Amino acid sequence: MQVRLSDHFTYKKLFRFTIPTVMMMILTSMYTIVDGFFVSNFVGKIPFAAVNLVMPLIMGIASFGFMIGIGGSAIVSASLGKGEEQRAREEFSMLIKFAIILGISSKRLRL
Repeated sequence: MQVRLSDHFTYKKLFRFTIPTVMMMILTSMYTIVDGFFVSNFVGKIPFAAVNLVMPLIMGIASFGFMIGIGGSAIVSASLGKGEEQRAREEFSMLIKFAIILGISSKRLRL
């Protein structure tokens, strides 16, 4: 099923494109809830407080990954939509290199 912006956009098509993003956010939230459950029940109150203090930092770091993944896929998809396959490959390679550099630099900074 090929969708064009000039086509009539229905709620069914909207849900088809938004469900993966919504599911990703739900699973990320569930990870936080389950992590808190196990830490609080099996380790104790003080480690649970530590997890809750550190979690905003972890989610801030994860947001860079979300931005690279979601924003990068939009850039690559736009190039593919224009029929510029070689440019899309170059942009994808640039995103991978950027993610690797960001990961190495965060490791060196001990974030």
